Amino acid sequence: MSTTKLLLIEDEPQMRRFLRGSLPAAEYELFEAATGKDGLSLAALRKPDVILLDLGLPDMDGLEVTQRLREWTQTPIIILSARGQDQDKVAALDAGADDYLTKPFSLPELMARLRVARRHGEHAGRGDATVEVDDVRIDLVRRVVTRAGAEVRLTPREYKLLATLAKSAGRAMTYQALLKEVWGIRSTTHKEYLHVYMGHLRTKLERDPTRPRFLLTDPGVGYRFKIDD
Repeated sequence: MSTTKLLLIEDEPQMRRFLRGSLPAAEYELFEAATGKDGLSLAALRKPDVILLDLGLPDMDGLEVTQRLREWTQTPIIILSARGQDQDKVAALDAGADDYLTKPFSLPELMARLRVARRHGEHAGRGDATVEVDDVRIDLVRRVVTRAGAEVRLTPREYKLLATLAKSAGRAMTYQALLKEVWGIRSTTHKEYLHVYMGHLRTKLERDPTRPRFLLTDPGVGYRFKIDD
């Protein structure tokens, strides 16, 4: 297994020591920055595979760091923050973050999120034409969806919602981002559209629509197309 280059942008010495001593050295090469400015410089210099980013930095807000990173890189960004309100998560995800962990968190949870972020980054870098999960295969070039080898008939809107989620597999997408991408509307007052269409997709693609395995809800935030941990 190749070593994952991990950039930690975090001003709390305790958190930096915790991760420095807990992450397996054979799997992760860790670079550290205590300010947003230094983090941006290290991101350009070291070209990490995944970025862990605190929101409460001394020189700039983590949302600004996220936005500036997204001007030139699609490297997966996982937010680490004590701010646990839904509006904080939505703001970070809308700014371009891929995932959000509320402090305190467990090391196994972080490791699982890192594995997903790494695969998401590899998938985005390859520009894969197909996405597969369980017995479902999504051909993004031919716009064909199959389940257990049989084609699944989707409406144009159902397909667009599924493809939008699949192309960002592993990343939570906010209601606002999905409504803008699929329906062309910015208001979150139309969330019922998403609920209805996600219900249709789960019925057609999930083994048990009442207990979805990959078309997941992030409560208060949006939806996520789950890939294996």
